[in-house]
Amino acid sequence: MEMSFPFSGNGDFPFVSLFLALIVTLVCCFVSLLPFRLLKFSQSDKTKACNCACSNSKGFVGATDSMAVTATARMMNGGGGGGQVVMVERERQQMIGASMMEQLVPEITTHALSYLDYPSLCRLSMTNSSMRRAANDDNAWKALYHKDFTMEQDSVTPANGWKAYYAATRAIVNINQQFFDMIRERSVPDMGRLWLNADYVKCIHASGELFTGYNGVIGSWQLAFNWEAEAGEAGVDFEVRDVRSRVLSDVAWVTMKAYVGMEQRPLNVTNVFELHNGQWYMVHHHTSLMLANAAADQPQPMMLMLPP
Repeated sequence: MEMSFPFSGNGDFPFVSLFLALIVTLVCCFVSLLPFRLLKFSQSDKTKACNCACSNSKGFVGATDSMAVTATARMMNGGGGGGQVVMVERERQQMIGASMMEQLVPEITTHALSYLDYPSLCRLSMTNSSMRRAANDDNAWKALYHKDFTMEQDSVTPANGWKAYYAATRAIVNINQQFFDMIRERSVPDMGRLWLNADYVKCIHASGELFTGYNGVIGSWQLAFNWEAEAGEAGVDFEVRDVRSRVLSDVAWVTMKAYVGMEQRPLNVTNVFELHNGQWYMVHHHTSLMLANAAADQPQPMMLMLPP
């Protein structure tokens, strides 16, 4: 049975058909691979964008990658070993997670924290571990002590650090302020709780009278408050200046100047406290009138003249 084809019988049909089939096959392969190629380019662009963004993130990625490359090169050259690579990798991870505060040199950190007050520094120490280490730095508390209290004790080296010394000084200054509040309010019960119940406590009022022993001291304050009340005087209003304190393990003293009205001369005041069972008690109080022009009128030391 003969089969007829509608093509010409010039002998070129097998080659033309093969060529067309090859072209169609190539087109189909290109079309089928085109989605995968586009997906690969998209992922490559995302990777480049991520690398650009990370390289601008404070230079951490570039530095850490450099550290990793350096460690790998040392290992390949036989100069490091696995332990060194682990150490460099640990440093790289620490640098990635380090905060800006940890990147600062200690001097800059201390200067920045010196602008904070006592409550702010305490709150900062409760934020995270990095801020706690920075806020507990001894130099920061020393700078805060000098700002809030005095520069006189710059050479002091507290046994428990400047943070504990600041807290103890703050407690003494607050108790000293409560003492003047008791005088303003004429509160004998509060004055009785402030003083240590001992026979060696002493009180010297501005009049020059000396009272010794707990009962004598509290009785003197009761007489002073009653006299003011009977005279119809308002509560004594002190303006306290130049407060200076020194705190040891179980004893502390505070010196200051107290101003009572404009017509009276200022007073030199000294308060001494002792620590008993975790609580500070007053054991000595001394008030004296300040000399007028004390700096100019300060007496010179007397020379002892011996006979020839």
